[in-house]
Amino acid sequence: MGILRFVIGILGGTFDPPHMAHLALAQAALEQLALDEILFMPAGDPWQKSEKTGYEITAAVHRMAMTSLAASAAPYFVADDREILRSGPTYTVDTVRELGQDCVLLLGADALEGVPSWHRADELINLASFAVVDRPGISRSDIDQVVLRRCTWIDMPAIDISSTDIRSHVAAGHTARFLVPEAVAAYIETNGLYETWST
Repeated sequence: MGILRFVIGILGGTFDPPHMAHLALAQAALEQLALDEILFMPAGDPWQKSEKTGYEITAAVHRMAMTSLAASAAPYFVADDREILRSGPTYTVDTVRELGQDCVLLLGADALEGVPSWHRADELINLASFAVVDRPGISRSDIDQVVLRRCTWIDMPAIDISSTDIRSHVAAGHTARFLVPEAVAAYIETNGLYETWST
């Protein structure tokens, strides 16, 4: 009798806020790759995000709370706070090593293109595989060939929602309802998140 493998997907990110496209990607990956569960994992100190955009990331306590609400949509979605609790910059390779089991990282093709620039990228590529959804403007020929060999492409409709757009939308005085899970929209409103956000 063979040993049963428990395979988890990791959907990491800033989750500022988590939105419906995150949930759709997680569901598609779980179904198409027969994953056992998906960990929604907010980054504690997303060093590349803050360096590239320059915006002030919402406090971790709020991002974790919103992620927990979003992950409550299904029993096989789990909000994981290990990167929030880790001190210093957040590196995916440390998380995968800590989990110590089969991991599939869920990414958009735009993020996948940047994997070779990640901290200890060679080590990460050997430790984990990638479930990837296409993004406009990113060709598979743009992806590093070593990374590409570790990829499975996820079939799902394009959902043109971004956390940046949601923050701008709320800052303009609009609701986030139907862009994010209902409980997340209520949390944003109750806590006054993004009302004064600017790029």
